[in-house]
Amino acid sequence: MKIQERTGAGAGRSAAPAQPSVGDRLPSPPRERKPALAALAVLLILLGALGATMLVLRVGERVEAIQVTANVKAGDSITKDNIKVVMVNEDSGADFVLWEQRESLMKLQAKSTIYEGTVVVGQMFADKAAMEQGKATVGVALKEGQYPAGLGEGDNVAVYRVGNKASSTDQDSSSGSTGADNSLLVERAVVESAPGSGGDGISSTSKAFTLTVDAADAAAVAQAASAGEVALVLVPGK
Repeated sequence: MKIQERTGAGAGRSAAPAQPSVGDRLPSPPRERKPALAALAVLLILLGALGATMLVLRVGERVEAIQVTANVKAGDSITKDNIKVVMVNEDSGADFVLWEQRESLMKLQAKSTIYEGTVVVGQMFADKAAMEQGKATVGVALKEGQYPAGLGEGDNVAVYRVGNKASSTDQDSSSGSTGADNSLLVERAVVESAPGSGGDGISSTSKAFTLTVDAADAAAVAQAASAGEVALVLVPGK
């Protein structure tokens, strides 16, 4: 009996793996990431946003300043009862007095009347002048003709009461005469402040003067000044 020959030369062996065709592409490696560049980009974005924010905040930066809540007369000082804190723009250009400086400001006196609602600036105040014992300062508003031309600080003046009230008082005197001497209120007073040549004063027709007089005469001068019946006469110094 002949043994039948196997027709398959490779029968019984496992099939060889299929070779890739020429048209197939090998898978590409993953793209390399650059975390440092990404972090730098994020940082630049954050810095730009922060810079813009700081610029906006700087333009509108506000600080605490002092505002008066009641009129402060010339020569007076502020107190804790007539001021309050208010927010102001730091870049406004005004020399605002900061709220934290209020204790120091209380040691100064107003150069002129500061009206309610005013935000205080440094130029409104000056060092307190020592007042001689027994003296007082009085403010008077005078029209032209009630004071000599060129009257200035440091001048010595005599203060007279003029007008109808002075005349009627003189006429009612026991002597029955006009009593010119009775219209003299102060024999010698010192001009502490006077309007400058620039036209400082109450109005174009009235000028503000501050006089130092004896304390005993202050009330009479103030009363006559409120009625517009004060006249000043320049007298020699002591």
